[in-house]
Amino acid sequence: MPPATSPTLLPRHLAIILLLMLGSSFAANHIAAKVALDHGTGLIISVIFRSAVATLALSMLLIWRKQALHVPRQYLGWQLLLGALITMQCMLIYSSIARIPVALALLVANMYPILLALLTWILGGHKPTRKTSIIMVAILIGLLLALDTPSLIQGATLDGQWVLGVVCSLLTALTFAMGLWVTENKLAPLPGLVRSFCTISQTLVCLIALSPLGLLPGGSALPHDATGWIALSLVCVLYTTGFVTLFVLAPRLDMTRNAPFMNMEPVASLILGWLILKQTLNSTQLLGGAVVLSGIVALAYQRSPRK
Repeated sequence: MPPATSPTLLPRHLAIILLLMLGSSFAANHIAAKVALDHGTGLIISVIFRSAVATLALSMLLIWRKQALHVPRQYLGWQLLLGALITMQCMLIYSSIARIPVALALLVANMYPILLALLTWILGGHKPTRKTSIIMVAILIGLLLALDTPSLIQGATLDGQWVLGVVCSLLTALTFAMGLWVTENKLAPLPGLVRSFCTISQTLVCLIALSPLGLLPGGSALPHDATGWIALSLVCVLYTTGFVTLFVLAPRLDMTRNAPFMNMEPVASLILGWLILKQTLNSTQLLGGAVVLSGIVALAYQRSPRK
């Protein structure tokens, strides 16, 4: 049997362009989700539709690659936990963008590298280096600026929905970090396609089962006009296209070096949120966002060995 060969890497400039486009696609997905929610679409329905289309696409990919869909017994519990975490993460991020500007929601949710580093350390992994710790503190300071903490200290009115949106974003980061830890430490031997299919299909089945229970008022509502349906369709198309493209091309994108360029998502969401939703951030929040993004990129390069 001939030895397995590594896939040929794309030229770096092309890989970077693709990653920037993918980040923008995921940002556009969240903008479309906000429009869909504003036009009557329920949170649960939004995630069900998105998960259904993604599950269908992954099913076709499984058939095309002739990949056996099998999860060994020793991984089954961890796979179920991963599915539960990603289900919560999907619901939390949509709950967040329904309440606060999309760019701010994604910026807070992108705090997951800090939480992953801390979680890894707490659970017996490597302790963050001094340089990493300094970067993490800088990111936290940037986050305080992005949340416009100076205005709050000066007595600005604190809106309950805004607070809930920020909390949902923070919980999004936490659940995603936990999901990444499970993936890296407990499910790494599973083929990525099998793991992805099981995770997204679990989200789909779980939310379909929960939908009739009425746990979330209005969560199962369908869009009430054409704009809502168009936005919901775009959510499905943009998310599935971005997810499948990233999955298929990841081996050729040299993610070890180029992953930081995926942080285009909050930047694109800021631009699209301004153009489409008329959402804006003040100068203090923009400065904080720049600090957070710079820190996240620096963290990614800290973890990634240079070639």
